Amino acid sequence: MTLPESPKGCPMDAVLRLLMGPWTTYILYVLRTHGPRRFGALKRQVGGISAKMLTERLRLLEAAEVVRRAYVPTIPPQVTYSLAPRGEELAGVIDRLNAIAQRWAAEEGRKGAAGKTKPGSRAKSSRPAA
Repeated sequence: MTLPESPKGCPMDAVLRLLMGPWTTYILYVLRTHGPRRFGALKRQVGGISAKMLTERLRLLEAAEVVRRAYVPTIPPQVTYSLAPRGEELAGVIDRLNAIAQRWAAEEGRKGAAGKTKPGSRAKSSRPAA
């Protein structure tokens, strides 16, 4: 297994460095919520990621034994990515982060809606009408 090196020698720091890489938590979220995915499907679901970045992240996660790569030598080759047992161990963390993200998004939506007026309408003035 290869985790990013921690300058502090701390296992928690090494895991956080792995998870905080660009796109990493979102890739894990997609694999957690949608199950095993082929490269093209995973790339479409992680919108905006380049093929190069996705390849890099998947290789890193595979080296850390968080993601499993299943290769079938067909024409064209069939490669499927899924969560490995270590990735499955992160399921609770991913689910909890998703719940927090959903709650925060809803809170932000309420804040934004409370401070906005409908297009074409005027905000009520606190000044009395003349």
